[in-house]
Amino acid sequence: MISTAIINVTSYTGLELLRLLAQHPQLKVTSVTARSLAGKTLADVFPQLQALAATTAIDPTMVIAEEPAQTDLAFVCLPHAAAAEAVVRLLERGTKVIDLSADFRLHDVAVYEEWYKHTHPAPALLESAVFGLCERYRERIAGASLVASPGCHSTTAILALLPAFARGIVEPDVIVDSKTGISGAGRGLTLGTHFAEANEDMSPYSVGGHRHMPEIKQELLAAARDGGHALSDIRMTFLPHLVPMTRGILATCYATLAPGAVESLSSKAIVELYREYYAGEPFVHVVDQPPHTKWAYGSNHCFIYPTLDARTGRLIVMSCTDNLVKGAVGQAIQNANCMLGWPESLGLAGAGVNP
Repeated sequence: MISTAIINVTSYTGLELLRLLAQHPQLKVTSVTARSLAGKTLADVFPQLQALAATTAIDPTMVIAEEPAQTDLAFVCLPHAAAAEAVVRLLERGTKVIDLSADFRLHDVAVYEEWYKHTHPAPALLESAVFGLCERYRERIAGASLVASPGCHSTTAILALLPAFARGIVEPDVIVDSKTGISGAGRGLTLGTHFAEANEDMSPYSVGGHRHMPEIKQELLAAARDGGHALSDIRMTFLPHLVPMTRGILATCYATLAPGAVESLSSKAIVELYREYYAGEPFVHVVDQPPHTKWAYGSNHCFIYPTLDARTGRLIVMSCTDNLVKGAVGQAIQNANCMLGWPESLGLAGAGVNP
């Protein structure tokens, strides 16, 4: 068993880690932190955990601490900036770290500081941190000390567009329209996520630019470069919307086909291209109809439906995930499995809950 810490266990991602790690056969949670609730037990804060037997990887009587104990592995669920400071301390004592914040996703410190509006606390680690998308970087994740799990919008959009950019079939001009459930905003109370404000409503947010956009551009440019289709930049419009559901992301992505691709590719050929690209991936499924967010609810799976709008010469790709699982915690556990040399699906094999 690998001893595991959850830093900021009272966040939505911390609670989701408890839910999923309870069924993991090799990771045992031995330390949990949350400064505001230090001294309480897990069961005090989350009474539903009393249903777990003492023989599982989670002990409901575990006391929440202010600082983590020494462990082999740590999941950091803190906000950006605070996460980086915790990551530095964990790495210094030899702990492998999976960071769920944005602090180590972007390679360029100037881009990070532009979008997050503060000086990066640990810029020297950006070069060694690995972007935690196993579908792209599993060889680098294996054996890494620090993995930066991607954002939820980023994961859903990147998986939708990776094959197109890697195979060079689209122009570098993309629109991503992304719909997300309210849990993506975190557990903190805000007016916009108050039930009476969000229920029976739908609204765009971050219209001037969302922080996940540079992640998406970074990874699509890298995929194009690795596929021999070097691009100087991508002209991207990324617009997220809040919808009145607890979980789920549905991203609809639009890109103009490159010269020659319009004549040579049909919808059927594009589907085959996507299936070839994701062949053997345990959590990415190319499907024959537009996906529903409920397909992925509670699971680490991503469902993708690519098609061609022949009238306009545009590729349209629909992609859905659970923002708390493949968009956050499930992906983090998938990364941990990869880091430790285990099958990526270990502890993550369940299908979504539907209805």
